Amino acid sequence: MNKVKELPGEAIVTAAEAPSIRNSFLAYIQRVRGGDMGALPAVLGLVVLCAVFAAARPSFVTAINFANLFTQGAAVTLIAMGLVFVLLLGEIDLSAGFASGVCAAVLAVTLASAGLPWYVCVAAAILTGVLIGTVLGSLVAKVGIPSFVVTLAAFLAFQGLVLVLVDEGTNISVRDEVIVAIANKNLPPWLGWAVYAACVAIFAGVQLRRARKRASRGLVADPLSLIAFRVGMLALFAGLAVAALNLERSRNAAIVSLTGVPIVVPIILVLLVVWTLVLRRTGFGRHLYAVGGNTEAARRAGIPVDRIKISAFVICSSMAAIGGIVAASRASSVDPNTGGSSVLLYAVGAAVIGGTSLFGGKGRVLDAVLGGAVVAVIENGMGLMGYGASVKYLVTGSVLLLAAGVDALARKRAAAAGLR
Repeated sequence: MNKVKELPGEAIVTAAEAPSIRNSFLAYIQRVRGGDMGALPAVLGLVVLCAVFAAARPSFVTAINFANLFTQGAAVTLIAMGLVFVLLLGEIDLSAGFASGVCAAVLAVTLASAGLPWYVCVAAAILTGVLIGTVLGSLVAKVGIPSFVVTLAAFLAFQGLVLVLVDEGTNISVRDEVIVAIANKNLPPWLGWAVYAACVAIFAGVQLRRARKRASRGLVADPLSLIAFRVGMLALFAGLAVAALNLERSRNAAIVSLTGVPIVVPIILVLLVVWTLVLRRTGFGRHLYAVGGNTEAARRAGIPVDRIKISAFVICSSMAAIGGIVAASRASSVDPNTGGSSVLLYAVGAAVIGGTSLFGGKGRVLDAVLGGAVVAVIENGMGLMGYGASVKYLVTGSVLLLAAGVDALARKRAAAAGLR
């Protein structure tokens, strides 16, 4: 007979339901069956795509191509991280791509024409993003114009603004060593391992602190075995990634050595941690999910809905500015196409493919990172196989449609199961 333990404010928990690796796995399977797919489709898609491209083109799994995946997908991933905040509200920002182009142009103009220090130019670019987000968010929240219309108008206007900033089509070179290093240089191998150790230690500390805090409140906490399993998996895969990135990637190491984790990787990790904490550990994050789940209910509960919406658009455009800076760094220049072409489509696709719902109320910043990895793998793998832009768009569009379909079906299943 199972022992029964009654927890304050919670249902009775039996020994068969006590937390363990096995029971946690079974609970996860139940959530998936109930429609809570989470990031599972993105992870499975990533595994399948990597396996297919590795089999078709062995060069896909080389150290140099592995590093290229990070730099190729960095700008799109950063923009997608900001889009998550708007999508959580059930809104959309169609201007995020060209907003990144405007901010990149501000960076390039202040660097080349004004000759200001790099940190002043970066601040100017990010402040431009904040201003853009404030205007868009105010039009949506205060005036009541649908976000689709507002951001579509901005999408068109920002194309013209980029042309104005780059003098009707001039290519502005970005030569500041610090800016160029963001997407083109690497950490020393020892520093890469130090970042790895810090990430594993922080993750383990957060997991232990969470379990201890829940236990002190009389709530069900994850057992040490489950925490050790999670930390071990992170340590294993992150360690393999760092080891691969620390391999020599130069074709002639005697002339120039090319090793280490790309500098843009820890930048993405820091922003991932910061925005994850904002969503999961702050009142703003809880209010954001509430507004996305039911705007009217959130308003009646006293949540400042307008302020939350404006803040989400500000974060979105600020992250677009950072994405624009990374794009300018990678190209070492800014032109009228910066932030255009497929940038917006890939960024929205990355957020949705990763598991963020287009219907609002469901999503994580991690979704953008996972979805960004899927988009980068598709673009990179298709390029290695010699396919043109037409095939890349077809495949990416199909994956996006599949992800949106999975989300819609999952919501229906969850509603039928009474989870929503």
